[in-house]
Amino acid sequence: MFDIEKIKTDFPIFKHHPDLHYLDSGASTQTPQVVIDAMNDYYTTYRSNTHRGMYTIAVKATEAFENARAIVARSLNAQDQEIIFTSGTTHGLNALAYTLTPRLSHRDNVVITKMEHHANLVPWQQMAKHYGFELRFIDVTSDYRLDMESAKKLIDKNTKILSFTFASNVLGTVNPVKELVALAKPFRTITIVDAAQGAAHFPIDVKDIDCDFLVFSGHKIYGPTGVGVLYGKKVMLEEHLEPFFFGGDMVVEVSLQSATWSEVPARFEAGTQNIAGVIGLGAAIKYQESVGWENIIKHEEKLTAYLLQQLQGIGIHVIGPSTPTNRIGAVAFSLPGIHPHDIADLMGTENVAI
Repeated sequence: MFDIEKIKTDFPIFKHHPDLHYLDSGASTQTPQVVIDAMNDYYTTYRSNTHRGMYTIAVKATEAFENARAIVARSLNAQDQEIIFTSGTTHGLNALAYTLTPRLSHRDNVVITKMEHHANLVPWQQMAKHYGFELRFIDVTSDYRLDMESAKKLIDKNTKILSFTFASNVLGTVNPVKELVALAKPFRTITIVDAAQGAAHFPIDVKDIDCDFLVFSGHKIYGPTGVGVLYGKKVMLEEHLEPFFFGGDMVVEVSLQSATWSEVPARFEAGTQNIAGVIGLGAAIKYQESVGWENIIKHEEKLTAYLLQQLQGIGIHVIGPSTPTNRIGAVAFSLPGIHPHDIADLMGTENVAI
């Protein structure tokens, strides 16, 4: 049985702040004790580097690290080799922008949407300035949904990359991910999904979506900060993505003049990784699954519907879809005559985090 009060006891933050009303999970979720324990266990009982040592705790660290990769892969319906660990969504999107755009020219275009987070806007802006390709933006309708007619007009034979958010961190809008990917397929356009605001709210099946790449952050799904995931189809990682970050453990052989890369995903994980963070991410996904997706989705829908109803009932302007259908619980609003900073500050004094 789903018991939200019992689930709340899994998060130690509320033991220290019993009066905290935490409504800022869109920025970063709180961390359950099981995730903290998994990371502490690494630091206190088998702290060592991975993929290097042959001694007992080094082997255990490597096994725990790769087990976390397997957990992530299973949760996405992907292969282990298709999972690359990053520092977060921003890292993943920048890596893709830097590695995929050098082959583009002024004849090509990249399509994103007008509802993108800075992490999926600024990298493409900067690459467009550098390489000369056109950056196009799918429009948003008056009811804060993605304009699919706009998408159909913008995606064409010269569209080399389509990169878009699963769900808007501001509007709360959930986009038609599969439909967007399907629009790009006839043009052999590379598709990238920013799932930073999707991975905490819905189970994701990359095979079903059929996207080429997908990224998300650990700290959005009850895991630690400083760790994230870049999923890429194995063929894309092997044939379309070149390493741009170089160092140890991503090479097979090095001479004074050249180097050869390891197999995927190692070639994209240069240097010592955030080992504890990766292990914590694996624990976070297992925790999320233990709560149950059906429970998570129903509870969020209930809270979102209540919030929208209450805000609108007192005359507050909601910026985003006005109904809980096809949206997440990120709700932006404005109160005429009061600066948003002041609203947040005043609510903070009442232990309400927004």
